[in-house]
Amino acid sequence: MKVTEVAEVAGAFLFEPTPHADERGFFCRTFDADVIRSVGLDPDAFVQDSLSRSVRGVLRGLHLRSGAGEAKLVRCSYGKVFDVVVDLRPHSPTYLGRGFFELSGETQTTLYIPAGCAHGFQALTDTADTSYRIDRPHDPAEDVTIAYDDPDLAIPWPLPVTSVSRRDREAPGLAEILRHERG
Repeated sequence: MKVTEVAEVAGAFLFEPTPHADERGFFCRTFDADVIRSVGLDPDAFVQDSLSRSVRGVLRGLHLRSGAGEAKLVRCSYGKVFDVVVDLRPHSPTYLGRGFFELSGETQTTLYIPAGCAHGFQALTDTADTSYRIDRPHDPAEDVTIAYDDPDLAIPWPLPVTSVSRRDREAPGLAEILRHERG
């Protein structure tokens, strides 16, 4: 498994497995504790796995957790997504840095997103399944949502947005979120 640091977001990593393909399809390891450990992460810290299914054009995000935050491993297990990470850690050397990635079921690449970063994605295929491995149990009281179309972030979503949740549609912009956290 190849590991690449993400330059735009300090502490983020891409884990690229080596699929073994034959006439039946393919097999690949998508999680390896030793590889996770090799970049200074604790593989035992992850406590919850979740899966979302989206259709082409659906946008989910931008989401993060308040308090201690939430680190996660994200992988598109089927289909293809345009994935976005925004570094919102004030003391990070890449504060407000944005990383854009295409994750797909073909490559099974996993993205590690450190706590304190906002995350969102858009489905690029008719069906896209996205898997999450999260480092602490979900607490809805800590959910924070930032407007996916915030002009200050200028995220280049590749498709017209066909559907978002009400929470995502009504989310405040980044400036308002930052004012609230400082105040």
